Amino acid sequence: MNVMVSDVTPLPAALTAGTGKALSANRLLDGEVVFLDRAGGWSPRIDDALVAAKTGEAALKTLGERAVKARLVTALEIIDVEAKDGGVRPLHIRERIRALGPTVRPDLGKQAEGFGGRFSAVE
Repeated sequence: MNVMVSDVTPLPAALTAGTGKALSANRLLDGEVVFLDRAGGWSPRIDDALVAAKTGEAALKTLGERAVKARLVTALEIIDVEAKDGGVRPLHIRERIRALGPTVRPDLGKQAEGFGGRFSAVE
């Protein structure tokens, strides 16, 4: 099946508000948590994530499986997210921690580098 990013049903209102699905994985090169982005690449920034409507979940999975076969990523997970104020926020605390980095050391990880998104792990 030849699925492309354009086949993913986007979240209505062009990523401005609402809940949807995103695809996370670990990059094989360094183990970094990454997210399938709107260009079809893999970004460490949650705000770059392609947010799909629930109907786009199968296409997300297919794109992820293709990246696994190409040995780019591993440990695919389709996660629930909220698009809000131009950013993307995982709905579950586990995924917020994966997107940010250590909760006890905000001076480390993506949150310290400014890649963590517009949210805190515990809200």
